[in-house]
Amino acid sequence: MYTEEAKIKRATYHLWTFMTSKLISSFGSNVYAFAISFYILQVTASASIFAINLICSILPRILVGPIAGYVADNFSKKRTIIIAQIVQTLTIGGLLIYTISFGLSLYAIYTTTIVLSLASSFSTVTFSSSITRLIDEARIQRAMSLNQMSVSIATIGGPVAGGILYGTVSIPVFLAIYMTASAIAVILDATMNFNLFAKPKDPSKPKVRESAIQNFKEGLVYLRKQKLITALMFVALLVNFLFGAVQVGFSYVLINLLHMESQHVGIIEGALAVGFLIGSIYFSIGKEVKYPLLVSKRGIIGMGLGMGAISIPLFITLSYWGNFTINLIIMLSIGMLSIVVNTPVGVVMQKTIDNDYKGRVFSILETTSMALMPLGMVIFGFLYDLLPAEWVLIGTTIILIVIVLYLLRPSVIYNVYPELNKRNQQMSKVETTA
Repeated sequence: MYTEEAKIKRATYHLWTFMTSKLISSFGSNVYAFAISFYILQVTASASIFAINLICSILPRILVGPIAGYVADNFSKKRTIIIAQIVQTLTIGGLLIYTISFGLSLYAIYTTTIVLSLASSFSTVTFSSSITRLIDEARIQRAMSLNQMSVSIATIGGPVAGGILYGTVSIPVFLAIYMTASAIAVILDATMNFNLFAKPKDPSKPKVRESAIQNFKEGLVYLRKQKLITALMFVALLVNFLFGAVQVGFSYVLINLLHMESQHVGIIEGALAVGFLIGSIYFSIGKEVKYPLLVSKRGIIGMGLGMGAISIPLFITLSYWGNFTINLIIMLSIGMLSIVVNTPVGVVMQKTIDNDYKGRVFSILETTSMALMPLGMVIFGFLYDLLPAEWVLIGTTIILIVIVLYLLRPSVIYNVYPELNKRNQQMSKVETTA
């Protein structure tokens, strides 16, 4: 048993260990992802083939999402995370051995991506449901912000390092970097106590382990009662579908249409993470947002405008460095807005969702929000091969903004925050009286 003082000290250790683990593993993952993406686009020059690898990274997460939530809520969280991360490490090691023996192939890449995606689904959902067990409630926003900062730093350094290394070292070097980083993350995560702030079970209610299907149904029933989370789920479903235009098209535009060099593509992609970092620093020291759904609405609209802005160099002839600069600014802006959208809502969910349901709820949210992404990637992959990229981006931007304005219209916002409606009505009366 820990004293309260010892718990706080241990939570501080968790805070920094969790951040360091994420930093190391994310750095390796981003170096690997950059190398594989550049390899596929250089070898095939096809947006649709590039999209297949993205689908391989998302579709498995959708399929096993409910199972991952069930496992997170019913089995040892620490054991689940460690096993999932070991599987990731061994998978990269297997691809390394295969590449050295036979050379890299698209089928080997797709297979590796599928296995990594499956393992990542279990570790991500379980970690998300473990935050309030690792960290004291007063520092949850700080924990989430620091976590995002570590991912941001890795996402900055990963593509930059990948861009510099690509063409000078072999693919096996990239794989070795990722495998080493993943192994270090396993060791760090193994030192944490995932039950530090776990609430004691009620002895009068013995735990009955239900089937995965029944467990999932209970999660859905619980989720229906959460108005804010339900509203966000439907928004995320369509927004993630439409942002397939960026996931598939951005690298395609930079590499195949603007002919950017690998190191400059890495720097531009790293700018997205710089935006993450700036936003994370702000939220790590700032107050909690009062109306996260309203803030998310504005942030998503801003991200949509950023997506449309990617088409500017395709309409206007700019110099090489002009193209570099405008894309750098766009990625920086989208990165900051992503944090504005995600962090406030993430804090609310961590504090409002019951610990016994967190695994299921986070898995349902991940599954539903990603459900249309594979379809989006297939559609946008073919659209980029058939139509001018600038019109794909502009058309998708318009559709995104219209959908968000409708789904998060004032009546929906006021339904979640009735006090905001009352405040606005009172202000209107004051203005009318004046």
